[in-house]
Amino acid sequence: MNAPAAPEQDRPSMREFTGVLAGKVALVTGAASGIGRATALLFAREGAAVVVVDNNDAGGRTVTREITAAGGRAVFECADVSSAEDCARAVERTRSEYGALHVLFNNAGIIRRASVVELSEADWDRVMAVNVKSVFLLSQCAIPCMVRSGGGSIINTASGWGIATGPRAAAYCASKGAVVLLTKAMAIDHGAQKIRVNCICPGDTDTAMLRSEAQQLGESPENFLAEAAHRPLGRVGKPEEIARAVLYLASDASAFVTGTALIVDGGGLA
Repeated sequence: MNAPAAPEQDRPSMREFTGVLAGKVALVTGAASGIGRATALLFAREGAAVVVVDNNDAGGRTVTREITAAGGRAVFECADVSSAEDCARAVERTRSEYGALHVLFNNAGIIRRASVVELSEADWDRVMAVNVKSVFLLSQCAIPCMVRSGGGSIINTASGWGIATGPRAAAYCASKGAVVLLTKAMAIDHGAQKIRVNCICPGDTDTAMLRSEAQQLGESPENFLAEAAHRPLGRVGKPEEIARAVLYLASDASAFVTGTALIVDGGGLA
């Protein structure tokens, strides 16, 4: 049974918090680690109430404790973002806890390094479910809540490989290309409802997922990261650097930006 929304007098006053997201409520998927974790922490520091969503129960609870221990507001919802039921529950949890939803960061993602010949059907389906279907499912649930909240910002995590592809990553590249165009389609459909929709296209970023690619390809993490650093800025990105780009798209600083794919890759695509 869904919990009733907390009475207004029982909710913390959002005016007590400062920052560029003061008074905002944000839902972040894939928030237990990497870019999602860095973004959840940054959103909280900037005044947002954060709903931490991940299928990693221990990791999600740890991030939530970090936020609350620092004086921020956060709750954790363990969810499989490829499940319609779990996505609906996460959005309902957001509504019941905070009474609104202003920012949705569809960040959860996985990668399988394989060509179409090497790739199993199960891996293809899983990559598409986590990387693309989740954006559809969560947005479908979140948009009505955002409309009731007066509008908002949806940010989807695509990839540089959603614009220009790479070797042995067929399902990943296809999924991220789909996210780029889904973002643009949603921006057209929901602009009149005061909902902006953008995506970020990170380059190689030092996360557990990047290191897992080395394992999948049978390479040492050190050599893999050194090769990934071959770009104009001479290094891979940091999760916190990508989080700052997400914050820009979530905030009023990007009030006239929608339907865009923001590349944050140290010049890799250049």
